[in-house]
Amino acid sequence: MDGRLQIFSGNGNRALAEEIAQQLNLPMGRAIVTTFKNGESRIRFEENVRGGDIFIVQSLCHPVNHHIMELALMIQAARGSSAGRITAVIPYYAYARQEKKMSGREPISAKLLAQFLEVAGADRILTVDLHAPAIEGFFNVPVDHLRSIPLLAEHFRRMRLSNLSIVSPDPGGVSRATDFRNRIGGTLAIIAKHRPDVDVVESLEMVGDVDGRTAIIVDDMISTGGTLAQAAHLVMERGAKEVYACAVHGLFAGDAFEQIARSQLKQVVVTNTYPVDGVVHNLGIEVLTVAPMIAEAITRIHKDMSISVMFT
Repeated sequence: MDGRLQIFSGNGNRALAEEIAQQLNLPMGRAIVTTFKNGESRIRFEENVRGGDIFIVQSLCHPVNHHIMELALMIQAARGSSAGRITAVIPYYAYARQEKKMSGREPISAKLLAQFLEVAGADRILTVDLHAPAIEGFFNVPVDHLRSIPLLAEHFRRMRLSNLSIVSPDPGGVSRATDFRNRIGGTLAIIAKHRPDVDVVESLEMVGDVDGRTAIIVDDMISTGGTLAQAAHLVMERGAKEVYACAVHGLFAGDAFEQIARSQLKQVVVTNTYPVDGVVHNLGIEVLTVAPMIAEAITRIHKDMSISVMFT
């Protein structure tokens, strides 16, 4: 790619976008990203993007649909302004838990979002820890899927905890927990949960021994915090000495902060793929930055270098 590298940001996670630009030693691209008085999004690039290698950073966080529309309009504006290549950098990909039908008469929302971004004009997608890796297959353009497990594992490695048990909060997360365990050591435990409805967990069972061990629950996202609090309680009931948790995306929806504050968790670690309220530090919640990882991936994409070597 011969075009100059340019970074722009929507309003989904501007602080992370600015940190990525700093890592790249680049100024943030100038653009108007706001709303008209009638609530419609207003987008306008205030600098030349013709022929440029454009990266638009946008976490699809609350209000989700508004930020999706912002991203699509920014992509379309860049396409209409003759950008050379447009990469949508989506640290948190919304609707990722709707990658299949759970019952009849439901949409596959994650697939529709992929099609929407392609129609808008995205040439490439750069994202972090999709809830379901199969979502990559919903796109007809290249998808670079970054993993934060090395970052999370390094945080706990520096803590020098011993006699560890790595806990997957559901069978679908076993590969993630196994990757974490391979990097930090310990045994593996798996929690099976029955979920009768969205964000509702009826019962938990666990396979694996945590008795007398330091348990670390490894997940991809924390939404309401209810499942995490119940998992921590179950682990302590089974004899764990103490329990920590880590997840890539900290959504902290509803009364999540209260759930975590009342739980037996000693520390919760998340990344800044999703903007987190400053109050988290008073609740024992640590926020790690993914900016260096995303900045390196952007550099590699711009220079047509391998992304996979970042995770070997």
